[in-house]
Amino acid sequence: MLDDVVRGFAEACRLGDVAAVRAALDPDAVAVCDGIGRVPAATGAIHGEEDVSRLVTALLCGRPDTELTVESVNGRAGLALRRAGRAIAVVGVRQAGARVTGLWIVLNPAKLGGWHRR
Repeated sequence: MLDDVVRGFAEACRLGDVAAVRAALDPDAVAVCDGIGRVPAATGAIHGEEDVSRLVTALLCGRPDTELTVESVNGRAGLALRRAGRAIAVVGVRQAGARVTGLWIVLNPAKLGGWHRR
């Protein structure tokens, strides 16, 4: 069931379905971005399904020429966003029941090298 939650979340992102993204999030969801100033990213934790859904929509949804896949991130189902085989974001997903409760979004290019497809 846990992977199903992440798969559903990924599909909502792929479709750019903001309502489905929001519905997949726990009302108290938290997202943290790791861009270390090298790429535009939110600073500090983002709280609540409304703000987290806006962040997710901006970072992961409707990005031209990208591929969003469900992959193992730190031993759990997570997401990888790639453009032309190069990772541009990796997302660790925490969930409880059928809802996403937390996202750790790595955007720092220095940390994404191992995620590039060759």
